[in-house]
Amino acid sequence: MMCIGMFMAILDVQVVATSLPTIQRALNIAQDQMSWVQTSYLIAEIIAIPLTGYLTRAFTMRWRFVIAVSAFTLASIACVLSDSFETLILWRVVQGFSGGTLIPTVFSAVFLMFPLRLQSVATTIAGVLAVLAPTVGPVVGGWLTETYSWHWLFLINVLPGVMAAAVACVSLPKEKLNLAQARHLDVPALLLMACALAALEIGIKEAPQPVSVLTGAIFIWRMIRSPHPLVDIRAFRDRNFAVGCLLSFVTGIGLFGSVYLMPVFLSYVRGHDALEVGKIILVTGVVQFVAAPIAVAADERLDERYVAAFGILLFGVGMAMSCVQTSATDYDAMFWPQIVRGAAVMFCILPSTRLALAHIAKTKIPDASGLFNLMRNLGGAIGIAIIDTIIYTRAPIHARSLADRLAAGDIEAAKTLGIPLDLIARSFVEPAARAAVAPLIDKMAFVEAINDAWALVAVLTLAVLVAMPLARTPIWRLMVSIRKGRVQVRHQR
Repeated sequence: MMCIGMFMAILDVQVVATSLPTIQRALNIAQDQMSWVQTSYLIAEIIAIPLTGYLTRAFTMRWRFVIAVSAFTLASIACVLSDSFETLILWRVVQGFSGGTLIPTVFSAVFLMFPLRLQSVATTIAGVLAVLAPTVGPVVGGWLTETYSWHWLFLINVLPGVMAAAVACVSLPKEKLNLAQARHLDVPALLLMACALAALEIGIKEAPQPVSVLTGAIFIWRMIRSPHPLVDIRAFRDRNFAVGCLLSFVTGIGLFGSVYLMPVFLSYVRGHDALEVGKIILVTGVVQFVAAPIAVAADERLDERYVAAFGILLFGVGMAMSCVQTSATDYDAMFWPQIVRGAAVMFCILPSTRLALAHIAKTKIPDASGLFNLMRNLGGAIGIAIIDTIIYTRAPIHARSLADRLAAGDIEAAKTLGIPLDLIARSFVEPAARAAVAPLIDKMAFVEAINDAWALVAVLTLAVLVAMPLARTPIWRLMVSIRKGRVQVRHQR
């Protein structure tokens, strides 16, 4: 049931994404304001995730989860009843904040509630759901909107939310509330963190960068000096935790970035609707399910550093396979890159989670889990912002280059665009011919810009491999090896 809560929180981003035009028309929202339906949710979610440790200490895991999933469910109902842009944004913020506290709870529970022998299986279930939600989101959202209405994007949260809250209330461990933690709430630090993360989320494209840097630096300085830190960032002193978080960050860039790039390409270049896009992307989700047991077996038998390195390498290759798309690329050409990425992602998430959290003291796990999950979501948010910047700055450059090649009589460029040579010649003197050529140039320039984005994501993914030697052999594996050695010695005697 805790996994269901996490699944709902992650799914709610992508399930809404494909239906934004429908919501825009229904609530009469200005087109340049529509992105706030997603941005408001993501900002609130990113701010909430690092607070996991503090909220767990104050309310216990049981009541924190119950309160969060209940607030998420009520906010979903309020979104359905929203009749204006402002009201919808308000409840999306509540949704994002409550959903953000659900995500790390599951990964905390893996290491707090399960014995070592079951942690791989529990991590797999959580990991599959974490990566499956962004994959099935587009097809679920497209189907619901086309079959029923956009209101069902939020109504689907109600029944699972009620069930998850009820089951968690009676099944999670009962612990004593520690409301005295409220005396240690560092309000200035909370405001600094919120400002830093929000400015970073918005600032990559439009807000002033110094705001994020300054508030972030002050927040870190305050957390290091505080005897009761709001977020215990000292966990990054642990080398394995830091490397695991870096892997999580890069996985977030690749995971959310690929799920963003494919709908953009399929919608604007190929002209597919939301449901068709979802069906194409579903290939990744199916492969993730198939690859999950293999990843578990590898994670249990091999050093997670090697498993993670293999997963990152395969993930980067899968990204690179998509950087040679043309305006005719569709399901068939996207099939094998999806196969590679879908198989790779489970080899990235499972070992990075164990590398970061398996050796952490139980009292520190809620804080550490919050930071670990923050890095993945932050990577996704930053990745999407960078991708957007690349696409809409590189596309005009590619358009000018194509136009110059055509003007110089480049036959290969004309063939690539599918433009007859006589039409190119007439486009320099006839307005009608120029109007016919311009959209073809713009479309091909857009495709080339998307290819640039795929290439950058691939490079960023592969670049993290240089950090792998920094990770030490996990302590828990050393302990297992020592025990096995003792057993062998006794057997020989």
